[in-house]
Amino acid sequence: LGTNTRCRLSEIGFFSPEKKPTDMIGVGEVGYVVTGLKDLSFFRPGDTVVIDGQPGVIPLPGYQPVKPMVYAGVYPVDNADYELLATSLEKLRLSDSALSIDPEHSEGLGKGFRCGFLGLLHAEIVQERLSREFGVSLVVTPPTVAYRVIKANGEEMILLTVSEYPDQAQIKLVEEPVALMSLFTPLVYMAKLIGLCKQKRAWLVAQEYYGTQVKLIFKIPLSEMVAGLYDQIKNYSSGFASLDWQEAGYQPIESVRLDILFNGERVDSFSQIVPRLRVEQRGRELVEKLGELIPRQQFEVRIQAAVGGKILARRNVKAFRKDVTAKLYGGDRTRRTKLLDKQKKGKKKMRQIGQVRIPQNVFLEVFKSS
Repeated sequence: LGTNTRCRLSEIGFFSPEKKPTDMIGVGEVGYVVTGLKDLSFFRPGDTVVIDGQPGVIPLPGYQPVKPMVYAGVYPVDNADYELLATSLEKLRLSDSALSIDPEHSEGLGKGFRCGFLGLLHAEIVQERLSREFGVSLVVTPPTVAYRVIKANGEEMILLTVSEYPDQAQIKLVEEPVALMSLFTPLVYMAKLIGLCKQKRAWLVAQEYYGTQVKLIFKIPLSEMVAGLYDQIKNYSSGFASLDWQEAGYQPIESVRLDILFNGERVDSFSQIVPRLRVEQRGRELVEKLGELIPRQQFEVRIQAAVGGKILARRNVKAFRKDVTAKLYGGDRTRRTKLLDKQKKGKKKMRQIGQVRIPQNVFLEVFKSS
């Protein structure tokens, strides 16, 4: 009833524990329905299944389609494996209706998919299954969340990728999803964890004491929680703390789009939506990290972090340089100057027409450190 899907039944039955065909499934029995549908998205958890045309049937209350909470880009390491990745995701979705898949293209990573997950654990399970069961080597971008943008003309849009972020002049309001997080920890680690959560823009809502244990309830931006917070909590508490969370709506945020430029060319794969107060710090961190990871080229590589037309940070990766004067022994110094000028002109021309080569492991290392 929820998806308004009609199909022909070939068999119904129940489990005892093996599958046994029957003519009717009664109250309290766990059964199965065999149809010809190949897409599990037509049957969503919580929906009501009835005989077509049966009058007076009201769906069970509380049914809602599953909404992904975390989005990440999934790309094959080798672009030749794109079809294998597409087939593997479709097979995986047959047994996981909460997984959403949309094709997307990145300048740096090639063709891939924007996948929606219920949370970080769900994303890790999907990634592990793709690697183990289907043998696909993956590059997974940092998890992002769905921002809500209200434009100046009143139009509302949901941002799933940074590339969709509109021009700053067109934006009236940006809202980010918020989570209600419950953190359980021994008292000895409470002060450290409160300090950590405040660094992540969280605020303490309530706290409850249970002997030597305490329950801390925070409201925290979901984008901060998916960026490795769970691992940090485990480190700060020596593994004793645990957390649970649930969706808690949206809140306004002053955000900007942070772009990374290589010799003036923007690479969308490194772009991020960042709070305005943290954009300079994040820009410097990314530029420094990329400056260490990008290999030297035949020409100088200029790495910049920018917001709109404003450059926030810059670092240069020096070019390889051949010693063109090594063969000279004495003589007029004008010969030496002539060779160096010729080399300089060649480097300048190469910088104008050359493309920066970004190895695959650079994306991986930057995303790990995000």
